[in-house]
Amino acid sequence: MKTAICYYSRHHGNTRKVLEAMAEEGDLDLIDVTARQAVRLEEYDCVGFASGIYFGKFQESVLSFARQYLPAGKPVFFVYTYGGTKGSSTKALADIAREKSSPVLGEFSCRGYDTFGPFKLVGGIAKGRPNARDLEKARKFYRALQQQHPGR
Repeated sequence: MKTAICYYSRHHGNTRKVLEAMAEEGDLDLIDVTARQAVRLEEYDCVGFASGIYFGKFQESVLSFARQYLPAGKPVFFVYTYGGTKGSSTKALADIAREKSSPVLGEFSCRGYDTFGPFKLVGGIAKGRPNARDLEKARKFYRALQQQHPGR
């Protein structure tokens, strides 16, 4: 299954660590949504969208990227890291997928080290995350996704 994951990962690189673990499992291209590049997502069997969670939702540049580049009917999945709580973090992306008739294949999430805002005052939360166990779960998620949806 040829897969692209369109992502935003800054601050501590939590999301990027998870995506690199997934990339060890197969044909996976990582596309940084902040980089200027030609994007042809129709060439992929499925597309993932990944980000840390900011104020309960995906980073805005990922949402804008999905609105602009996700081909209609393309299967999607979501990957995210969070410091505090997950909340309804995939709602906006799920809405975009629904508008484009793109089936949602699943989602993976795990805690990630967070020093944003008041968390900085206490040295951050979720220290040491994502850890080796989180990364193994990410690899397992992607392996299962490949087995359930082997591509064209």
